[in-house]
Amino acid sequence: MSIQDDLNRVREWAQEKAQGGSEPPWAWYQYMKLVETVDAILRGMAATTTENSPQLVTRQGKLIQLTEAKCQRDTVQRHPGTAKIPLPM
Repeated sequence: MSIQDDLNRVREWAQEKAQGGSEPPWAWYQYMKLVETVDAILRGMAATTTENSPQLVTRQGKLIQLTEAKCQRDTVQRHPGTAKIPLPM
């Protein structure tokens, strides 16, 4: 099975639930949003080709290496807390 098959199954399920008539209005709205979202994902997948896209290269070893901090914690200047921020009316 492919991801497209799974998405189509989810779309069909959500559409059946929305068209069933036994769901409350808030649930119907959520099912319809799910159908629209799956449609958008499928359209995006159809429009994207991987032939010319750079392939993900698997890297060996560590991806992130933690190092010692270059500044001391208490020496950083703090922003003054006295500035008033204008709020919209």
